[in-house]
Amino acid sequence: MKKNGSSLSSEIILQSAGSVLATAAATLILFLIGRDALGETVIALLYILVVGWVTASWGQWPGIISAIVSALCFDFFFIPPFYTFVIGELEGWLVLVIYLIVAILIVGRIQSGLSKAEASERDAIFMYELSAVLAGLHTREDIANTLAKHLQRMFGAELVEVSLQPSGQSQFISASVPSNGSTSTKPDLMLPIMGISAPGLIGEIHLWRGHGWLPPEDGRLFRNFATQVALALERAQPGK
Repeated sequence: MKKNGSSLSSEIILQSAGSVLATAAATLILFLIGRDALGETVIALLYILVVGWVTASWGQWPGIISAIVSALCFDFFFIPPFYTFVIGELEGWLVLVIYLIVAILIVGRIQSGLSKAEASERDAIFMYELSAVLAGLHTREDIANTLAKHLQRMFGAELVEVSLQPSGQSQFISASVPSNGSTSTKPDLMLPIMGISAPGLIGEIHLWRGHGWLPPEDGRLFRNFATQVALALERAQPGK
């Protein structure tokens, strides 16, 4: 865990340094072209493009750093009096403040879009893997055991318990991963499995999250998940 945390911190530092270098390179190019040739509005828009590119490439925090650094460079090189962080006129203050607000808002919007895209991709992978796993199972005992293992792996759960009792069956099937795990706390997730052809409760899944991510119980991912499990149970045969 320490190694993973150290690796993540190093990556964030490198990305932040990259955002500063990218902003500095853009500043050099703008300075060489000339502030009189471009004007403050065009310079601000070009800086916005740099901030957007940094955010899309490396994430929110490098984007915020790029927004702050670009605002300082904008002030120092392109807002009079030049080569100082002092702003002489109200117009200069307004330009700088509006630029910084727009840059931060753009960082937030891009990060929100990236987060939604990552969540959709993660959900799609989860459902694909689940469908592939369930397709190869033929008994309800196999389904219970495989579900517990799959959920524990996907969500980094501390404990997963699967309890199944298909409609019309007196046999009660249960599985947990790890098999000797136990906890006295309330589960982070309690997901009911409802029958498809014969409505009614046919099982429950209890999950203790640990340190992994966990979608909301009433979200689309778990609704689709519960439907897939119910269908797999209805076509499966009782264990020998």
